[in-house]
Amino acid sequence: MRVLITGGSGFIGSAVCRDFVLRRGWSVLNVDSLTYAAVPGALDAVEGHSRYRFVRADVCDRRRMGELLAEWRPGAILHLAAESHVDRSISAPETFVRTNVLGTWSILDAAREYHASLPARQRDAFRVLLVSTDEVYGSLGETGRFTEQSPYDPSSPYSASKAAADHFGMAWYRTYGLPVIISNCSNNYGPWQFPEKLVPLMSICAFLERPMPVYGDGRNVRDWLHVDDHVHALRLILQGGRPGRRYVVGGYGERRNIEVVEAICAIADRLRPGGRPHGRLVTHVADRPGHDLRYAMDPARIERELGWRARVSFDEGLEATVRWYFENEDWWRPLLERMRPGAAAASEAWTA
Repeated sequence: MRVLITGGSGFIGSAVCRDFVLRRGWSVLNVDSLTYAAVPGALDAVEGHSRYRFVRADVCDRRRMGELLAEWRPGAILHLAAESHVDRSISAPETFVRTNVLGTWSILDAAREYHASLPARQRDAFRVLLVSTDEVYGSLGETGRFTEQSPYDPSSPYSASKAAADHFGMAWYRTYGLPVIISNCSNNYGPWQFPEKLVPLMSICAFLERPMPVYGDGRNVRDWLHVDDHVHALRLILQGGRPGRRYVVGGYGERRNIEVVEAICAIADRLRPGGRPHGRLVTHVADRPGHDLRYAMDPARIERELGWRARVSFDEGLEATVRWYFENEDWWRPLLERMRPGAAAASEAWTA
């Protein structure tokens, strides 16, 4: 398999590159513009590998995307390139519209032209997987889970931009016959995640004994999935997913935000008992505008059709992840300066 991956230098993308190249023996072209959220060091294991190539390019550059497809001749495209932080989308929505909407159009249009040029057998096997989010569905009540049939109801500029990208993908499938598949995944966590996101931010705050900012009362629910389980799902979708299909991906890992923070505090108490109790650091801050109450995913389709199951329990995965951040201060400390603008909760932590 030869795959072109956009956004392969980010948190999820770097995990995909490592898995595809080192574990699956696939050849990967990583196309990334290296924004602030690129994770240094996460691709050291594949740098220089004969099956890995990196090109710095902007996914919004339609001409360049066409050139790279013609050069690399992939059997699939995995489109991960995106602006993904809700706080930043509220303060700078135009960046999200450009990357998530225009960038998706660019890769779809280049893929359409490339797909049409392929011999019949390769054309039939070709796939374009757009990696999306559970946030496009909006907010759930106290019960139920999102499925592939759930209506889109985005609440933030970020989720609206991803919903638009998904709609473009389905339009290119229906109008042009481009074999597009969409995955909608729950919150990811794991090593190498940029520090503005909840799990690394709270882990670092606990390590540094700085205030741990929690939006509102902390009762908002998210469905958590370890990044390795997400990578496994993406690989199975590329291999066996049906064009025109959506696949909801989640690991039955629902937790209130305050529960996640409290669990991180408990882990920190064990790892750094000198700072106990870390729960004293929890600080409730003004809630985020349009903050969805609850997300939960029903992965029945991907379980039934592709045999996928989440393998990493949230408790085990969180413990290992917090430990990783505690043991890798040299990696995350230089990144703290990058996250100041636009990340409201992070700013609360670093300015308090």
